[in-house]
Amino acid sequence: MRLEEFDYDLPPELIAQAPAEPRDASRLLVLHRDRDYLEHRHFYDLPAYLRPGDVLVLNETRVIPARLWGRRAGTGARIEVLLLTRRDRDTWEALVRPGRRVPVGTEIIFGQGELRARAMATTGAGGRVLQFSYREGPFEALLDRLGEMPLPPYIKEKPEDPGRYQTVYARVEGSAAAPTAGLHFTPRLLEQLREQGVKIVYLLLHVGLGTFRPVKVENIEEHQMHAEYYEVTPEAAAAINAARARGGRVVVVGTTVVRTLETVATEDGLIQPGSGWTDIFIYPGYRFKAIDCLITNFHLPRSTLLMLVSAFAGREKILAAYRTAVAEGYRFFSFGDAMLILKD
Repeated sequence: MRLEEFDYDLPPELIAQAPAEPRDASRLLVLHRDRDYLEHRHFYDLPAYLRPGDVLVLNETRVIPARLWGRRAGTGARIEVLLLTRRDRDTWEALVRPGRRVPVGTEIIFGQGELRARAMATTGAGGRVLQFSYREGPFEALLDRLGEMPLPPYIKEKPEDPGRYQTVYARVEGSAAAPTAGLHFTPRLLEQLREQGVKIVYLLLHVGLGTFRPVKVENIEEHQMHAEYYEVTPEAAAAINAARARGGRVVVVGTTVVRTLETVATEDGLIQPGSGWTDIFIYPGYRFKAIDCLITNFHLPRSTLLMLVSAFAGREKILAAYRTAVAEGYRFFSFGDAMLILKD
């Protein structure tokens, strides 16, 4: 398939610059995949579409203040660092900008010198392996003080509350970006779903470079995804398998959950517990094994995320739904509105 087949026109004013308040007041475009029609609702209407016995699967990763501003030792040149993947206690894979200022061996100084990093290797596409050093730790405390929340570049102003770029159930630190489909949930909405008999299950995928890397090849099958770390506990796997066995639907929140479950599922859809690294790339033609319904945000043109949802619901249906969303003034991307792709 060609990259141009996943393009669409989006007026810049529809790119959301701030989240809805409250969280579940965002709009919800409901696509009935099998009956091929749309409904316009709000996210707080979600319980109307879930049933007792369904299982709702969420990603409990937490975004770290992964953006650091430093200066090159010796020249003072300004360098931006975006932490992506932790290799060990003090070694990270990161994006650096501008990359030409950071050849292997370069030392970067942060703050007043209390945190330093040395470029040990390159990883391609502006990536470096950085070895950090500091006089006093722990590293996480320095990161909290010196780092910033790594908002996407299309968001021009920081939210007053940095917590609005975290889900209310975020627990395990390690992501360079939020699993944004989960930003719409409130504690009350989750409790309402539990009360009506929906089982809520958590897994983990730390969002890394794949979120930031654009597709640059015309033949999308040639694109290589960056690996991201995941964990599925035995308890989570058992709960998902039990729901499916009793006829419940597996309703997943976000493309990160899709990629995790499709990584660990057997050919007949059984979820296997485990942890590791996944570089699964899902695009039209993929046969889904593990999910029935998907809650997701509206994704960038020509992105791997748009390809994934197109694989799940059909490219023509997704692009038609996106055209409707544009016409109806929905808000797009990380702080934007949501879409429920429903298996009735």
